[in-house]
Amino acid sequence: MTMFRKPRVMTATQTHYCPGCTHGIIHRLVGEAIDTLGIEGRSVGVAPVGCSVLAYNYFNLDMTIAAHGRAPAVATGLKRANPDSIVFTYQGDGDLASIGMAEAVHAAARGENITIIFVNNAVYGMTGGQMAPTSLPGQITQTSPSGRDSALCGFPVKVCEMLAQLDGPAYIARVAANSPKNVLAAKKAIERAFRNQIEGKGFSLVEVLSSCPTNWGMSPKDALGWIDSAMIPYYPLGVYKDTSRKGIE
Repeated sequence: MTMFRKPRVMTATQTHYCPGCTHGIIHRLVGEAIDTLGIEGRSVGVAPVGCSVLAYNYFNLDMTIAAHGRAPAVATGLKRANPDSIVFTYQGDGDLASIGMAEAVHAAARGENITIIFVNNAVYGMTGGQMAPTSLPGQITQTSPSGRDSALCGFPVKVCEMLAQLDGPAYIARVAANSPKNVLAAKKAIERAFRNQIEGKGFSLVEVLSSCPTNWGMSPKDALGWIDSAMIPYYPLGVYKDTSRKGIE
């Protein structure tokens, strides 16, 4: 008889995330992938600065913390010094798509054999809900109370579409964590990204569209719906690069 239980690599620590935040779901998917692949003894995680800065409390793995945005650089050093380790970063959109954009782009361009889990909730979560590089046109935030003005602030950064143009990455995919169907697809993508590293295929990034009810000013239920109605139309789900295939799935 199969029973629903927490992944072996996750601790029993209660998370600090706000009600309705899907970071917890994404953590679980990472843990399930590591369990499934049997790599818990080899895995090393790099936590960011942001809402998930305390990720090391939730994984019973070797973990370290990088300065804001520098997780891909830290992961590169860990992987090159310990090539048998399975190294992953877990980063938010403010961490990866703003201060850490250079690190992400150049790690991808070099084809570093690491795995990046990129959580996009279209806002700076930990610091109070300011506009992020991924905030949508017209989106109301603490620093765009009238909505993001693209003429003034530019357009949102589409990380998957950008990195997929580089020659280095092996796998680039965008998924979401707002429905059972999408969570199952996210689980498959995250497991694939880890498997690519095990097989030495190179750089893999999975972007996960995530909710932030507190900073969006929504109920948890409405926040999940907003991912469907607003985020996915702007950030389409799919596989943007897979060196074993062609095109977007």
